[in-house]
Order: sequence, then C-alpha cells, then structure tokens
Amino acid sequence: MDKIFFHIDVNSAFLSWTAVDKLNNGATVDLREVPSIIGGDRATRHGIVTAKSIPAKRFGIETAEPVASALKKCPNLLIESPNFKLYSHMSRLFKDYLYSLTDDVEPASIDECYMYYTPIAHLYESPEACAAMIRHHIYTEFGFTVNVGISDRKVLAKMASDFSKPDKTHTLYSYEIKQKLWPLPVRDLFLCGKSAAATLNKLGIFTIGELAQTDPAILTSHLKSHGITLWEFANGIDDSGIVTEPQEAKGIGNSTTVAHDITERAPASDVLFSLCESVSKRLHDAGFLAMQVTVEIKYSDFKSFSHQCATESPIETAAALHTVSMSLFDKLWNGDPIRLLGVRASKLVKPDEPYQLSLFSEGYLSHDARDTDGAHSQDTAPLTVDSEKNKKLEAALRSIRDRYGKDSITKGKPGRG
Repeated sequence: MDKIFFHIDVNSAFLSWTAVDKLNNGATVDLREVPSIIGGDRATRHGIVTAKSIPAKRFGIETAEPVASALKKCPNLLIESPNFKLYSHMSRLFKDYLYSLTDDVEPASIDECYMYYTPIAHLYESPEACAAMIRHHIYTEFGFTVNVGISDRKVLAKMASDFSKPDKTHTLYSYEIKQKLWPLPVRDLFLCGKSAAATLNKLGIFTIGELAQTDPAILTSHLKSHGITLWEFANGIDDSGIVTEPQEAKGIGNSTTVAHDITERAPASDVLFSLCESVSKRLHDAGFLAMQVTVEIKYSDFKSFSHQCATESPIETAAALHTVSMSLFDKLWNGDPIRLLGVRASKLVKPDEPYQLSLFSEGYLSHDARDTDGAHSQDTAPLTVDSEKNKKLEAALRSIRDRYGKDSITKGKPGRG
C-alpha cells in the first residue's frame, strides 16, 4: 500500500475553542455563527485579528489585520480576548485523541497535526472513512470541528486540509494535482506568502500550475532557494515523513474506535492485545515501567466506563499489560456492544527506581472501577509479573522490527481463556 498521510487542522481554532468554552458556561450565542473575532480590544481599538468566524470573513475581515480596520468593515463585530490557557487545554485534548489512534503523529502547531495513516489502514474501510470517524469523534466529544486533508505526500495533505471549510475531508493525491491544485492562485500554495506571490505575479505567474511549469532557474534568480521549494510543492514533490515527538511521561495510553461494534470477548481480547503492544513499545522507547493500568470501554450509546488497577511490581511487556487488561475488562464489561476500547499505563517509574510493595502480598492486585457517574468499587485481580522470558522475547521482537520494519515479524496473541 502506498504511503498515505493525513493533515488534521482545527477550524478557526482560537475562535472555535472560545466558542465551545462560552457555550459550556451558559452562553446563548455561538461565536462561530455570527461575525466575531479573537484578538484586540473594542474599547481601545488596538491589536490585531488572530482568528475570525466564517460570517466575519464574509465582511472581508482577514487574520492579522488591525482590529480598528475590522470594526470599520463590521461595526457590530463581537470581539473576544485570547485565552491561551484554554487553548493549551483544548490542544492537548485534540492531540491526545490523535495519539490514541496511532503513535505516528507529528504536531505541526497548537491546532494542527500530521498523521501517518498507512500503519493503521487495516482498521478502517478507507482513508475517507477514518477521516470521517476522526471528525465525528472530535465534534461529538469536544464540540469543535476539524478539516482533514488526505494525500500520498505530506505537503499535499496540508494543502488539501485548507480547501473548503469547515468540517470537511478533502483528498489531494499526486495524480489529482493538475485537476485540484494547479488551477488555484499561487497565494494558496503552502509557504507562498504575500511577498513571494507578488514577485511571481510580476513574472506573469498567477496560478500554481503556471508556477509548476516554470523553469526553476528563473524562480531561483528571483526567490533564491525558496523558489525551488515552491516549485517542488507546486509539483507535489515532498519525500518527508512523520516526525514524532515523545509525550509527557505522566501516562502512556492508546485507544481505538472499532469499525464494527464488538459483542464477544474474543475480538475484544484481540483489540486489547494490539493496544497493549503499542503501549508496551512506547513505554520501552520512553524508558519507563508502569505501576498502574487502566482499561476504558465506550459502548454504542457513547457511555464510557473505566477500570484501573495498581500492579504489585512494575510491568512493561505487552503480555503482562494484556493479562491485567483482560482481568479489568472481565470485571468491567456488561455485555453491551462496544465501540471503543482503550488501555493506559500510568504511575510510571524508571527501571532502576525503587518502588513500594503493595499491601496485598498474597498474589493479588488491588484495583478500582469508575464510570462517568463517579461510581466506585474495590476489587482484586490475579497478580501479573513481567517474566524475564517475556522481557527477552519482546526485546528480540523490537530489535527485529527496528531493523526490518514494523510488519517484519508478529507475535501470536495470548490465549483468550
């Protein structure tokens, strides 16, 4: 399968996140549905526009223009001050969700990420189906919308996500460049600013297609190396991959929304094992062991429940994580159809870090269950300890995968009994 990349971009992030926050706190007006902006101050008329609603855009209001200018275009404009603490929180929700789908996520800014779809393609009917699921989940869970661009090149995925908004999925594969990209003005090309666009216009280059067919030497003479970059982007030339970033070591988790509701234990076990493999690898890469495991279930009616368990000794292998996860799952699952499963490792410790033994010294783990209503119960599960055999086996598997690729070798799933 060819490489496929997503670019997920929050629609008018600062304004959308402010709108969601105000609606959650009793506001009756959705800032996204009226002429509104983020930035500056109405009383002083100082500052610039950092985000705008679609209705504001219809008045000709542009990002980075002075607030005084925006008010002349729309005297009834609603203005909200920036709230970067809120934006940081919403960005974290957005990115944590994408990390729950795959480790192959590259944050590009506070409100946009690249995602490598190919390794998880087998979980979805198509890239478009996965993108639709992402958009739906983000909107229903967090209240804001995103655009998703899909392509076989990162830069083309980025430009696809900038097509018509909001809440849209667009493709821009290499074979679609001439049809979808070349007719657009050069100003729409990624990294083509106003100055570069003005220079290109003076050369008689007005569309991306005209830029793509221009002699690179001419571009270099006027725009230096940046001219070559723009020429490459116009022709869809980009061999870059996903550059991942390690997440904070407070906890490492993964979850997945299944293509079809799970109604039996065996397929649930398979999904949880795959999630445990991902969590195990990320624990190893980050250099941590886990002293607590949490399993989350979201049913087809969107109600979520979770079970957490403190382990008596630190664990990291997929086998140990899966054993604990299935014990938690069996305590938690009520038999209803499942649409999402998640596993999270927390209370992280370094391999050489001392830890306190549990009071339950007779081979048991203490754990509790919590649901969205705050229900709580104490329970026990069989003790799981990482054996040296499992550690050596998984170390060998990691070595082979690092050398020959993720799919070069697979480990048989443990028994479901």
